[in-house]
Amino acid sequence: MFDKIMVTIDKAEITNKLLDATIEIARNKQTQVTLVNVSQEYVSNGTTYVPEKFLEEILNEMEKASLEQLQQAKSKLKSAGINPETVHLKGDPAHEILKYAGDTEQQLIIIGSRGLSGIKEMMLGSVSHKVSQLSSCPVLIVH
Repeated sequence: MFDKIMVTIDKAEITNKLLDATIEIARNKQTQVTLVNVSQEYVSNGTTYVPEKFLEEILNEMEKASLEQLQQAKSKLKSAGINPETVHLKGDPAHEILKYAGDTEQQLIIIGSRGLSGIKEMMLGSVSHKVSQLSSCPVLIVH
């Protein structure tokens, strides 16, 4: 049914559920699976002085953690017979996910939800909510 599936990987506990859903959808099919993780491209130091080198180190650690998450997810899918691509993006997660999905003509986005509701979701925003509202392809939200 779907030839190109994008799976967004986050550090949340939901990642295993995302991968399980991906395996069920893509197993034994000629489906191209792309694992995507988005990390921030800047860190605000607020009002206190923090050396610029320290902020660079934080961003480097965030990127390293992102790449490790992608590799762990890739290993799990490979053990199920799925050979995914991995993509690391930087920036606003919802924007980057939607841009990548559009640019690569994804047919399905699988994304996790932390389960925010009501005022928390309204105040904090929800990446999964934004993606589901603005995506041009179907979005599967895994709780």
